[in-house]
Amino acid sequence: MFPLSNEQLYSVLSTALSKGGEYADVFLEDTRISSLELQDGSVSQAQQVMLYGAGIRVVQGTQTGYAYTMDLTPEAMHQAARFAGSIPCKGSAIEIPALKPTPLLTPETPMLEPTASKRILLNINRRAHEISPLVVRVKATIAQRMQNVTFVSSEGTGFSDNRPRTTLFISVVLQKEGKTQMGFGSRMYQRGAEFITSELIEELLQETIQQALFLFDAKQIVGGEMPVVLAAGSSGILMHEAIGHAFEADFIRTGESIFTGKLGQSICDSHITIVDDGTLPYDAGMLRYDDEGIPGQRTVLVEGGILNSYLHDRISARHFGVQSTGNGRRESFRHMPLPRMRSTYMCAGEATEEDIIRSVKRGIYAQTFTNGQVQIGAGDFTFFMKKGWLIEDGHLTTPLRDMNIIGNGPQALQHISMVGNNLKIDHSAGMCGKGGQRVGVSQGLPTVLVDKLVVG
Repeated sequence: MFPLSNEQLYSVLSTALSKGGEYADVFLEDTRISSLELQDGSVSQAQQVMLYGAGIRVVQGTQTGYAYTMDLTPEAMHQAARFAGSIPCKGSAIEIPALKPTPLLTPETPMLEPTASKRILLNINRRAHEISPLVVRVKATIAQRMQNVTFVSSEGTGFSDNRPRTTLFISVVLQKEGKTQMGFGSRMYQRGAEFITSELIEELLQETIQQALFLFDAKQIVGGEMPVVLAAGSSGILMHEAIGHAFEADFIRTGESIFTGKLGQSICDSHITIVDDGTLPYDAGMLRYDDEGIPGQRTVLVEGGILNSYLHDRISARHFGVQSTGNGRRESFRHMPLPRMRSTYMCAGEATEEDIIRSVKRGIYAQTFTNGQVQIGAGDFTFFMKKGWLIEDGHLTTPLRDMNIIGNGPQALQHISMVGNNLKIDHSAGMCGKGGQRVGVSQGLPTVLVDKLVVG
């Protein structure tokens, strides 16, 4: 896969540390990306991308030197290593232990041929029109990424791995009595395209078409501060954006997060436990090893309402004198790793969804969100609710669409008074952006009651 022996990688690390850095690593990547999009039964877009290269990092305290190259000859690698090692350093060159990389953990997953992708997409187009005569437009995309990586560090550790990822996205446009509405849905897993079965296609089409049909009859209401019930599953996007980022330890280290200095303190009700998990099979956030060679693991952030841990990469873990939680992630060899979420979710409680809805005199049941804005660190947010219901006297009454949910993540966390027993992990296509990088993530939530949020 890569034209470099362990001895050559050992030599590159020695060059990287020749000016006295404390730590160095090399991240090699060979990635193929393929996507095919059909619109109205015809191919509208096709893409093939290859990423091939290496990133070399040198760390001294909180200072980092980074360089990458797409030329993996020993000469180019040593040149990049010297550049990365040119950050201000103290001390002299250190001796590094012998490298002990692990073997490839998984066999390489084959990619779909374009003809196979087109056949699946044509079937989606045909079936959408069969389900509803109101369908006037169908767009569907299959995207695959096959990433092979090798990582070695100056601590003598390393690994090699194959990381497949496949995404199916469907959107439909329906027309009814001169009005137009759109529904959309997706699934993304770290596996090959074998999960795209006829059963999954039917499930996803029913989901997207029913969403569009719902919107024809949905209304908007006069807003204000009121209780909001967040539906299980995709409402976890609020957990990710408005709360999860504030747990990332680079924001803690710089004092930007509202949770800075609150480790060991109560930050919400005692019935709330929040987890960031890199061990869920096939999940978009699953990591056998993170991009710094730390084994994948499950990190309990909040336990019984107490802030238990932050999300650490190597640099923040060293700063705070703790072990990395395996959250060092990067988009590609061109990027330095940062503390990033994996699959972030709230654990199930004891209430039923029916009991939660019945407890609300007047409020909102928020079911589907689209885009939003979040001030990372402080957690102030505005999310756009695409689909929901008005709750009146404990019952779902008027269907609602296109409304804003406004609040502050940490404050909303404190105002959660009921947690459902129906945790659902959302496996729709979730890509998290931070620091100019995008990585695959997922999120989850049981049904929860937030006693007060602003609905606008």
